[in-house]
Amino acid sequence: MDSKSRIEIEAMAFRKLLSHLAKRTDAQNIDLMGLAGFCRNCLANWYQDAAKEKGISLDKQQAREIIYGMPYDEWVKKHQTDATEEQMKKMEESLKKNKTL
Repeated sequence: MDSKSRIEIEAMAFRKLLSHLAKRTDAQNIDLMGLAGFCRNCLANWYQDAAKEKGISLDKQQAREIIYGMPYDEWVKKHQTDATEEQMKKMEESLKKNKTL
């Protein structure tokens, strides 16, 4: 596979991931963190870092709006629920695994 095709396919897959996450608002960030050690905010940070590497200025709120498909504060009001003690514990355990990556 040539580089251009690979990049286009990766972009398509990434857009599908964002679309999926936009539809699955029941998948809370705390749950994503507990299971996989990353969440929508992590994706926004990675997006912002990638833009910076390309010389493009993007602040945290702009990156989050791209990932969430709306302003972050709006998403929080519409979809975010309070984290339970169990969710927090699971996230903390999951994040320990990130340190070994």
